[in-house]
Amino acid sequence: MASWKLWLGSAAQRRERGSDCLSLAWGKNDYHFEYTECDSSGSRWRVAIPNSAVDCSGLPDPVRGKECTFSCASGEYLEMKNQVCSKCSEGTYSLGSGIKFDEWDELPSGFSNVATFMDTVVGPSDSRPDGCNNSSWVPRGNYIESNRDDCTVSLIYAVHLKKSGYVFFEYQYVDNNIFFEFFIQNDQCQEMDTTADKWVKLTDNGEWGSHSVMLKSGTNILYWRTTGILMGSKAVKPVLVKNITIEGVAYTSECFPCKPGTFSNKPGSFNCQICPRNTFSEKGAKECINCDENSQFSEEGSGKCMERPPCTTKDYFQIHTPCDEEGKLVLQTQIMYKWIEPKICREDLTDAIRLPPSGEKKDCPPCNPGFYNNGSSSCHPCPPGMFSDGTKECRPCPAGMEPALGFEYKWWNVLPGNMKTSCFNVGNSKCDGMNGWEVAGDHIQSGAGGSDNDYLILNLHIPGFKPPTSMTGAMGSELGRITFVFETLCSADCVLYFMVDINRKSTNVVESWGGTKEKQAYTHVIFKNATFTFTWAFQRTNQGQDNRRFINDMVKIYSIIATNAVDGVASSCRACALGSEQAGSSCVPCPPGHYIEKETSQCRECPPDTYLSVRQVYGEEACIPCGPGSRSAQDHSVCYSDCFFHHEKENQSLHYDFSNLSSVGSLMNGPSFTSKGTKYFHFFNISLCGHEGKKMALCTNNITDFTVKEMVAGSDDYTNLVGAYVCQSTIIPSESKGFRAALSSQSIILADTFLGVTVETTLQNINIKEDTFPVPASPIPDVHFFYKSSTTTTSCVNGRSTAVTMRCNPAKPGAGAISVPSKCPAGTCDGCTFYFLWESAEACPLCTQHDLHEIEGACKRGFQETLYVWNEPKWCIKGVSLPEKKLSTCETVDFWLKVGAGVGAFTAVLLVALTCYFWKKNQKLEYKYSKLVMTTNSKECELPAADSCAIMEGEDNEEEVVYSNKQSLLRKLKSLATKEKEDHFESVQLKSSRSPNI
Repeated sequence: MASWKLWLGSAAQRRERGSDCLSLAWGKNDYHFEYTECDSSGSRWRVAIPNSAVDCSGLPDPVRGKECTFSCASGEYLEMKNQVCSKCSEGTYSLGSGIKFDEWDELPSGFSNVATFMDTVVGPSDSRPDGCNNSSWVPRGNYIESNRDDCTVSLIYAVHLKKSGYVFFEYQYVDNNIFFEFFIQNDQCQEMDTTADKWVKLTDNGEWGSHSVMLKSGTNILYWRTTGILMGSKAVKPVLVKNITIEGVAYTSECFPCKPGTFSNKPGSFNCQICPRNTFSEKGAKECINCDENSQFSEEGSGKCMERPPCTTKDYFQIHTPCDEEGKLVLQTQIMYKWIEPKICREDLTDAIRLPPSGEKKDCPPCNPGFYNNGSSSCHPCPPGMFSDGTKECRPCPAGMEPALGFEYKWWNVLPGNMKTSCFNVGNSKCDGMNGWEVAGDHIQSGAGGSDNDYLILNLHIPGFKPPTSMTGAMGSELGRITFVFETLCSADCVLYFMVDINRKSTNVVESWGGTKEKQAYTHVIFKNATFTFTWAFQRTNQGQDNRRFINDMVKIYSIIATNAVDGVASSCRACALGSEQAGSSCVPCPPGHYIEKETSQCRECPPDTYLSVRQVYGEEACIPCGPGSRSAQDHSVCYSDCFFHHEKENQSLHYDFSNLSSVGSLMNGPSFTSKGTKYFHFFNISLCGHEGKKMALCTNNITDFTVKEMVAGSDDYTNLVGAYVCQSTIIPSESKGFRAALSSQSIILADTFLGVTVETTLQNINIKEDTFPVPASPIPDVHFFYKSSTTTTSCVNGRSTAVTMRCNPAKPGAGAISVPSKCPAGTCDGCTFYFLWESAEACPLCTQHDLHEIEGACKRGFQETLYVWNEPKWCIKGVSLPEKKLSTCETVDFWLKVGAGVGAFTAVLLVALTCYFWKKNQKLEYKYSKLVMTTNSKECELPAADSCAIMEGEDNEEEVVYSNKQSLLRKLKSLATKEKEDHFESVQLKSSRSPNI
């Protein structure tokens, strides 16, 4: 009651302000009925509201309305005057309790666009900065298209539900370089629980997906939000949305008119039917009107007829008929010309051209390798175990050989059985049923299509891949590859997409080429045995054009080769291993890592530290040596580093152990900014060594960081997950675009093959220049790990390569720090070769005896300690340990001082005694000498007197004097004294009674 009283109060105030117009009468269209808000008891009132701001009286009184949860059935509406459900009239439709938006010539009432740029809500389009001035969702007739730039744009619609319901819409989302999310907020700007998984899944090219979310009663604000990620000059493909349906509005008070191009010819319709070709209808039509058959045409679902233009060369195409003998030895094909259907041009106009005459005959090309012609007009696959080059009959493989299965399509007279072609346009059905590609003898080319923005699609289906019989195939090794040769001829912004679908789950774009491209080959490697669908999609322009201005723009594919296909045919044979029983036995599989010996056709294991080639198993040369510092896995499938490395330097052995760095190392590099200022980071994961060669580095696409862990734990078949030795992702931080979590996209493999580890700066054309990183402060040489990627791209024809430099830095313990060259902040300067510097104490060599020295302590109390310490600065880790301190016996200094003093005193006494003794001895010799001299002088005058036998006083009796003929010392002295005399006298010997010698 309170709700309608409030309304009456406001009406009374209006009458009070316009009392001079009380006499005005009310017409039937002067007012309409509405319900008030439901009160706490769940009831409401029906009130009359004027249609225009006029002052008048006589409005009907409020009456009690239907209950709040009341709704009419589909095809009915609530007639408010009598409050009863009535059927919709012809030309209109109703969902009963829902609303539908299927007409997008302009933005429907209630919808709004809000652009967000660099964390700032920019608001209406007229107040946005130049960066996002033109960024918005754009109506395109049957659908609405998202922005194509790196702004964040939200399409918003608010609806108030009386009861719970749902929202449903159809969409196309094919490019993972744009993020697409759908979520719901309440009137408090809080996200509803029903949109916990707000990320919308990708769709295949040319297919519409659907998405639905439950809605709660009350206010629901719906958000369709897109954000483009532009890391280069290539524009993203926009998201398309159509047929938005909302259920749960409780009632609708009127039916919706059918949009142009549709009609409703029965009362009570819940939808409108589409007008067929060459008819049209206006808004609210009960039926479709035919166009003038001779001069006009229309597409399906058209709102008007268009004049037929004169025929041109863009309105027809040529085909080749199946080969037919027609009584001749050589099979022939005819070139036929046909109008593009549906034919919309006129031949009777002045400037029109005529269809060229058909029937020109040409010799048929041979069958494709692996097929043969048995005299009929078609080629047939060779039976199992046989092969053919396409020009000869099928033959069995000789003993010791097996067929090399696969597909090799290089002649295009008819479309192969495992291929199909189609045409699709997101905005119309002009090319539905058309062939998107046409065979042309030595190539297959894109067809005419219905308009320039059609997708011309070519599919190749292969149920699986497996290695040859003689190769069992190690886990993660190459199982096969697909190679195609193509060229594009374009005058506009044409694009060729090569896409891969695995197990019919989702189609992902592997590579794309824009504009004119010269004849070239592209190879995609298969690592998993699964069902594959390879798709080539060609679009002349992505602009919304419905004409054929660029019909001469085309792509030509000359050959498609798929190796090791499960259901393939054989164009040749290859050697296989034979059973050991007899030489002619059937082929047997070799164990992993075994090659086929040429002489015996037996399986032999590859030598140590070699890996088996994935494309050649015949002969020992199939075992390829591993690179320096690496070893082969047990199954010889790959080479890897076991984290140990040895190097000789200046007669010293350096041993490295990188085991503690074998877990995945990560680097978040940036931030960087796009041309419009969007912040992003480059995120790298590096699996350095160990793990038996398994690729442990994982990068993800287009998902939040929280979903990555769930995916890895739950499934190993997630196509948006890449594993490698080194991989890279582009990270959009949550604060950059207002997301709840960081987003990851554009994940690429930088390295999936290990080449080797060495201290040299060059390995297999990978060169680390001297100025790539700063000069190291340590005398320890850097160790370099080299990797490459087997996948080639248009910009990296030889694939990508990576060099990881390990540098000893004791100041960075544990995992250390990873960096990129300062001159190449993205880790690469050319986009093909990546460089990383990993500094850590774990990159130092193992310690040896050369890295320590000993220090001897003082001798205390008869004992001495010897300590061992590391050389400073210390440039090693782990290895030998410091020896324990050594304790040894020793003599103290006091003892030796005492011994020295004693020896010194004894020596002094001895010297004094010897001095006295020799002094006394010298005195006696002088006495004897003087006596002898005196005696000699007295003999000159007299005979010598007899010597006395007595001992004179003071003489010793111990010696005797002897005179002899031998000239003694005394005689020499005497001669010197009497040299003037020449007389000689006889010598007399004087003897002592006590000693015989003097």
